[in-house]
Amino acid sequence: MAMQTTVERVEARVPVTVMTLSARDLLLDLADLSFISSSGLVSLYSILKVMQGEEPPDPEYGWSALHSMERDAEDGKTQEVVRLCGMQPAVAEVLRRTGIDAMFPSYPDREAALAAF
Repeated sequence: MAMQTTVERVEARVPVTVMTLSARDLLLDLADLSFISSSGLVSLYSILKVMQGEEPPDPEYGWSALHSMERDAEDGKTQEVVRLCGMQPAVAEVLRRTGIDAMFPSYPDREAALAAF
């Protein structure tokens, strides 16, 4: 299945670039990410929800977004739509400690991840 992408520039309070993707699977290469905060965790979870066709948590609600993520992580279900690769040890440790790692298949590098699709 070919991915369709559209990019447009929208004027809001500040200029915004909007990218629309039509894809079934997503690989996030985190090789250049040396730190991940709670906002980053919620962002990963939101990407997952959107790719599954679900409504992402509202980050404005702070703790409820984190609790929603935590509940899904406790279910122990690994999905196959969004995969991660190239995580540095510090990032992998944060995902492990929060339980989020169980939700995402992860691979040591891009080549291994692509071979798994």
